Amino acid sequence: MSSALGQLYQQIILDHARSRHGFGLAAPEAGEQAGESHQLNPTCGDEITLRASLRSEAVSRLSWEGAGCSISMASASVLTDLAAGLPREELLALIGAFREVMRPRGSAEADEELLGDAAAFTGGARYPARVKCAMLAGVAAEEALLAAK
Repeated sequence: MSSALGQLYQQIILDHARSRHGFGLAAPEAGEQAGESHQLNPTCGDEITLRASLRSEAVSRLSWEGAGCSISMASASVLTDLAAGLPREELLALIGAFREVMRPRGSAEADEELLGDAAAFTGGARYPARVKCAMLAGVAAEEALLAAK
């Protein structure tokens, strides 16, 4: 990764950590299915509670509350943006694709068109502790999506 690209990715993470999209648990609206998950990273203490609201099997909103490092908070913010309007199965596939590129010894390259701003986290794949931080919101979203009824 070039130095300029690394700096751009770092700026994306910092921007999302400061301006947290989807922050604050939103109550489901009439006609929405909702599921919720609380996840804790025992390694560092980061935690998140994420609520997925769906209408007709598509994500109408992800909302969340949490505390932790800039990577875990920014990852939740980015996921919130990526999820809007996606069918449940597409979001689950997107989280799976993100998990593949975050594997420390994986060889998958980040598809920036698919992952959008989430590609910014792939530089952290070399650091296992950072992978857990970056995946915290994704794990919560998977559980919340499967729990949505």
